[in-house]
Amino acid sequence: MAQLVIIGGGFAGVWSAAGAALARGEADLRITLIAPNEHLVLRPRLYEPEPDLAKVELSRILDPIGVEHLRASVSAIDTERRAVVADGRTIGYDRLVLAAGSELVRPGNLPGAQRLFDIDTLGGAQRLAAHLRAREDFSAVVVGAGFTGLEIATELAARGRVVLVDRAGEVGPELGPGPRPQIESALDELGVERRLGTTLAEVGDDYAALSDGTKVVADAVVWTAGMRASRLTGQITDRLDPLGRIPVDRHLRALPEVFAAGDTAAAAASDAERTVVQACQYATPMGKVAGYNAAADLLGKAPREFAPGPYVTCLDLGGAGGIFTRGWNREVVASGAAGKEIKRRINQGIHPPVDDAAKILAAADRISAERPFFPRDDEAASSGA
Repeated sequence: MAQLVIIGGGFAGVWSAAGAALARGEADLRITLIAPNEHLVLRPRLYEPEPDLAKVELSRILDPIGVEHLRASVSAIDTERRAVVADGRTIGYDRLVLAAGSELVRPGNLPGAQRLFDIDTLGGAQRLAAHLRAREDFSAVVVGAGFTGLEIATELAARGRVVLVDRAGEVGPELGPGPRPQIESALDELGVERRLGTTLAEVGDDYAALSDGTKVVADAVVWTAGMRASRLTGQITDRLDPLGRIPVDRHLRALPEVFAAGDTAAAAASDAERTVVQACQYATPMGKVAGYNAAADLLGKAPREFAPGPYVTCLDLGGAGGIFTRGWNREVVASGAAGKEIKRRINQGIHPPVDDAAKILAAADRISAERPFFPRDDEAASSGA
């Protein structure tokens, strides 16, 4: 029996499994997903105050569609032998989908780095939530004023003093100037202090020392600066982009027997001069296409093309609402309460269907990158933006 192996239990991995099961139909094909944990973690929601709610049991998705889950961590990929090593066990494959995701780039030689918190993983978010749960009027330093840093900073601002630190001279440097006025206004409304043009130099028991020589009292220092694709990508090819991602074609093929999806894949965006960003809005449809094509390749079926939809951004700004933008210039089409409502709908919509094979496979057959819960401009306007 032919074997299709998927590495990764995040959005791209889970939807690769569903896409592969869709292509398989009643054919004789074994599909195995390798991931160490028993849950799909809804990573975009880990800034929320109850991170335990941001997970779905993998068995409720994989079991109904006949996909095996091997709970293990992959340490090596041998593309010549067509095999992976997972917790010391060698597993052969006929086709492989690498959907191992990305990880936080942690500071190298920072004094006190062991005291840092993060919300990159469910365990990290749980640790931060437990640390702050019994504290009132705490003080937190958030390092990194990008997407993740802004969401956790504005969430924590409802319960304590927050200082946002970034080496750039403005907040949201990668978000560009489009939504910056609304972001700045939200930070002002919530009382979030900014220390820009500086970075973290040391973490003490109750303080953060900054590179400008100042110290900030801190019950928690949260690191959000930088992401990189899983280092397993380097075992597929040495032709990686600056984020460590593998270049793929329009079918998400990286090598003749290897496909890649999600944060590990540098796929062309709708704007041919760009590649897609590392976000669930792309990881989900990429997974569906990569998994389908890996199975179809073995079964002699026609492949599907990955045709990403328009780029959108939705940012939660805590008690100050949210922002929804369209396009690479991030034109704001909803903000405040309207933006918050869109973000709420998106956070609900990223939950996959569970327990029902027909619903899971039907969802796998919908591969548009712009999900139905993203509103049209006229809907955003009518909601009060």
